[in-house]
Amino acid sequence: MNRRLTALFAAFEALLVVAIGVGIPLAPLTVLWGAQFGFGVDWGAFWRASVDIWLIGHGVDVTVTLDPTTAAALGYPGAGDPFTITIAALGLGMLTLMLAVRAGRRVAETRYRALGQIVALATFALLSFGVTFSSLHPLARPSLVQGTLLPTLVFAIGFVIGVRLTRRHEDDNSTGRIRDWIAGWSPRARAIVATGLRAGATAAAGVVLAASLATALAIAISYAKIITLYESLHTEVVGGFTLTLGQLAFIPNVVIWTASWLVGPGFAIGTGSNVSALGTQLGPIPAIPLLGALPTGSYAFGFVGLLVPVIAGFLAGALVGPGVRRRLGAEASGSAVLLTGLASGVVGGVILGMLAWASSGAVGPGRLAHVGPDPWAVGGFAALEFALATTIGLAASLRRARTAGPTPGTTTTRR
Repeated sequence: MNRRLTALFAAFEALLVVAIGVGIPLAPLTVLWGAQFGFGVDWGAFWRASVDIWLIGHGVDVTVTLDPTTAAALGYPGAGDPFTITIAALGLGMLTLMLAVRAGRRVAETRYRALGQIVALATFALLSFGVTFSSLHPLARPSLVQGTLLPTLVFAIGFVIGVRLTRRHEDDNSTGRIRDWIAGWSPRARAIVATGLRAGATAAAGVVLAASLATALAIAISYAKIITLYESLHTEVVGGFTLTLGQLAFIPNVVIWTASWLVGPGFAIGTGSNVSALGTQLGPIPAIPLLGALPTGSYAFGFVGLLVPVIAGFLAGALVGPGVRRRLGAEASGSAVLLTGLASGVVGGVILGMLAWASSGAVGPGRLAHVGPDPWAVGGFAALEFALATTIGLAASLRRARTAGPTPGTTTTRR
């Protein structure tokens, strides 16, 4: 493949990612335009709405001004004033990331890989600017700078991951320098840092997995209430399908909110509200069917959910314990266990805190300017829980290994 074909191929890959991302909301909205509005309104409004949805999926701020009729129907104080949507519909961002990984792997297989990377990133940035510019409107105005940079940043991260996955067998000077720098650390420091990273990431992944299962269970239990909310909206088939797609884009957010519920601080659906394992305090909320799965009142056994991060941290410590003993041997002392536990707590807390930050923001006027968990509270609680639980798991694993005898693979001298 020559340079020109490589450039065209890379540009097409970038175009495909943008087209799929914008096309997912645009397709049902176009059907809605024909089926419910009889092609009687401007299709451009549906195009702008699709682009705005795609941009919101990448964290782009969109300033919205509701028309007087819609503002009066909401009934919120200040609903007629301009407000900014800052929450990210993480489902669409994850879609861009996964498609970018695929594009990176395909471009990395070409002969002129560097040219393909430059063309793909430049094309995606140009397309992001173009679609953002085309959606500018007084009633819904996205940030042109964010609309150009943030989707491109998500695409670039996935694209680089895809390239690295394909070319991981090749030498990389930057990676080599990092490895040389780490090689200069003491074996004790390397073992503590590596184990702390592994244990913290494992514990955070365990909480997110449990949150996914809990979210699915809550939706299944509240199925009747969710269907009732659908019926109350009178959206018909096409409108209901479009609404469902919009809610699916926020499923990753909801999973992270559930993780925050399990960690302890919970999350908010509007200023002054709180949904936590120990009780729920809600004010007026939008009639979105997915919110029918929210818990109500207080739970006598709600504290049981708080055991999830503790169990995840303990299991993570127990799993990485043998690795600590294998790397440190006789140096696997109490201080090493404590430092490893603290490192895992920091890593797990940072991961869940960043996820909480990414899943929260403003979704509407008035009290809806605060939706989602508090990242500082989630990160702090998670760090404390993981640090304690991982330390106990490490200590238990090392003690069991000492009781069982020498580490597998070691040799003993026979006299």
